Amino acid sequence: MKALYLIYQLFIALPILLVLTLLTAIVTIIGSCFNAHIWGYYPGKIWSILFCYVLLIPVKVKRNANVKKRTSYVFVANHQGSFDIFLIYGFLGRNFKWMMKKSLRKMPFVGKACESAGHIFVDKSGPKKIYATIQHARGVLKDGTSLVVFPEGSRSFTGHMGQFKRGAFQLADELQLPVVPLTISGSFNILPRNGKWISWHPMTLTIHDPIYPHTKGAENISRLVEESYKAIEQALPAEYQGTVDNPDQ
Repeated sequence: MKALYLIYQLFIALPILLVLTLLTAIVTIIGSCFNAHIWGYYPGKIWSILFCYVLLIPVKVKRNANVKKRTSYVFVANHQGSFDIFLIYGFLGRNFKWMMKKSLRKMPFVGKACESAGHIFVDKSGPKKIYATIQHARGVLKDGTSLVVFPEGSRSFTGHMGQFKRGAFQLADELQLPVVPLTISGSFNILPRNGKWISWHPMTLTIHDPIYPHTKGAENISRLVEESYKAIEQALPAEYQGTVDNPDQ
């Protein structure tokens, strides 16, 4: 079965997905010139759903009724692998912007599409750049648009979570917005960080209860980090629970 799936990837899925990616990038770039709120989200959502369907990957979403449609949230998720992007973009069911590494801006077509869509590239080269990133995020988090962040900052090497960086939680604290933890399960089994080929495996996205601010400041930030980490970890399979330091953290 593995050999057949590999052949399917190479000769059927890969050509289809390359064309889909190019078309999605072009549509996003052009459409976002007119309305980035619509065209910066829906082409990417459809692309992500089709990506999973073409690769025959089943997806299960455990939704939470306490997450309201017209409320802005800071969503934070563990980062198991490359397929995290498709799982969240395609199946979260929320209009949002990504907070991503600035190096992704250099990707052909995709980087330009992300820029046109209004996604936030994190620039840590100096205080002014960091401040500009925060101001950009502040402008995004309104009218029900949310933000999605991987607080580990990079993909896991083992499937376990690494330490959470505090940036997303500081932003939520500053704007007094609720944080919604997301648990991604199965993505590491499909394509781990050091993997070269895609393996068939189901994926699950668990949307947890929102964590609302109680106060403002360092104590609230620490609580958001701790409660988010605990919620995400508890929904992982036992084999991936526990903290592991990533070399590039």
